[in-house]
Amino acid sequence: MDNYLLLSGLQHFLFCKRQWALIHIEQQWEENVKTAEGRHIHEKADSPFIKEKRGDKIIVRAMPIHSYTLKLSGVCDVVEYKQNRDGISLSGHEGTFDIYPVEYKRGKPKKGKEDIVQLVAQAICLEEMHLYSIDKGFLFYHEIRKRVQIDITPELKVYVQDLAKEMHHYFQKQHTPKVKTGPHCRSCSLKNICLPELMNKISVQQYIERKLDE
Repeated sequence: MDNYLLLSGLQHFLFCKRQWALIHIEQQWEENVKTAEGRHIHEKADSPFIKEKRGDKIIVRAMPIHSYTLKLSGVCDVVEYKQNRDGISLSGHEGTFDIYPVEYKRGKPKKGKEDIVQLVAQAICLEEMHLYSIDKGFLFYHEIRKRVQIDITPELKVYVQDLAKEMHHYFQKQHTPKVKTGPHCRSCSLKNICLPELMNKISVQQYIERKLDE
C-alpha cells in the first residue's frame, strides 16, 4: 500500500487544499486547542481491536480499513455491526449483520461536508472489505453529545471518489497550492506556517508592521 494516502486527509483537503498539502506533502504540523481536543476525543474512542456486544450490536473500535478504489487507508473510530436477516455473516457470531461506520468529532455539526466525506470514504472502504452495500453511517459530536445520521448516497460516493483522485494528483506532482484566504484561516492550526496574509501578496514589510500592531 505504498501508493495509498491517509483517508483522514480528505477532511483537510476539503477544508483547505493548501493545509492538506502542508501536512501530507510537506510534513508540517502545529497543534492548537481544537486539534488537541480532537486528538483526545479520538484517543478515547480508539481502543484497538476491542470488540463488545450490546444487545443486537457488535461494536469494533479502531478498525484498520482501506480501499483499492480510492487508494486510501485509515482507521474507523467505531464500526457497528447490527443484526439484520439480510446482512453479512461474521466469523464467530450467529446471525447476519448490517454495517455502520461511526466517526467521533469535536465541536458540533459543520456547514460544509468535511466530516461527511471522511465518513463516506470509511463506508466505501468497508463496502469493499465486506462486499456489502452501506447506506448510512453516523457522526458523533462531542460538543452536543449526540450522533447525527448521514445517508451515504451514490452521489456522495462519486464526490468522494473525485476528491480522492484530486488528492492523488497533487501528491504525485508534490504540489502545494497557493493560499485562498477566508474566515477559516483564523482557526487553522497551520496559520503560523502558512502565513496567509504574506502568501496573499502583501509585502514582507506590511506583514511585519501588521504583526507589530497586533
